[in-house]
Amino acid sequence: MAALTSLSFSALTQCSRTKPSLASTSADIFAFRTHFSYHYVTVRASNYSASKMVLQCMSSATDVPPTVSETKLNFLKTYKRPIPSIYNNVLQELIVQQHLMRYKRSYRYDPVFALGFVTVYDKLMEGYPSDEDRDAIFQAYINALNEDPEQYRIDARKLEEWARVQNPSSLVEFSSKEGEVEGILKDIAKRAGGKGEFSNSRFFAVGLFRLLELANTTEPTILDKLCAALNINKRSVDRDLDVYRTLLSKLVQAKELLKEYIDREKKKQEERAEPQKANEAITKCLGQQLLGL
Repeated sequence: MAALTSLSFSALTQCSRTKPSLASTSADIFAFRTHFSYHYVTVRASNYSASKMVLQCMSSATDVPPTVSETKLNFLKTYKRPIPSIYNNVLQELIVQQHLMRYKRSYRYDPVFALGFVTVYDKLMEGYPSDEDRDAIFQAYINALNEDPEQYRIDARKLEEWARVQNPSSLVEFSSKEGEVEGILKDIAKRAGGKGEFSNSRFFAVGLFRLLELANTTEPTILDKLCAALNINKRSVDRDLDVYRTLLSKLVQAKELLKEYIDREKKKQEERAEPQKANEAITKCLGQQLLGL
């Protein structure tokens, strides 16, 4: 399997059952229930000889997650500056995908997921004109999902530092060791081995591969062993990584086209500026001659 730097960021904008596409979207169905309770209350007043029955109907809706539109609106409210379309189009697709992951019933934040998203985001925004804006967009994006952007960064760094000092054996034998990251991986394995307590995702798959890359061990056999130790479906991880590769490839191509466009526009501006500079030089020269008369 190729290293992550050559891994075509095929991520997340694609349902794993369909052909990869930057414009693809997927939909999840959330079912909500509204519970109605009926209370019959007898009211007796001194001036009335009869009882009156009063029906109270009280509805209490279960916690209803925000809609995709609300999440996207929260992002736009927080970060109000324009984003170049090459970045904005992919960001909008990603936030839709992550919204659907975030509000699944089985979703539970974990650092490997965070590492995967940070990896995707940093690769996507590589070369963005402003580092400050890139960080502000990250903050707005995660806040729009009602999560903590600082926690994402902290956990991603923690796993990266841990992975850099691992080898193939220590990476897959986390269950026999003690430590903060080992504890995180054990918890994932426990949840993934249960029923309905773990939600696999493309960000999680990218996070796993990032661990392998940092440990300088990207052989498929090691990924097989790591998935087995975590009770994760290896075929699902492979499928998600394939989607990730496709997106990255398209992103690289798009950035190349953008660079060519910018270079052409810059050249056109320079060509338009040359006659103007020549006219200014002539005018200046004539002006000096006139002053010398």
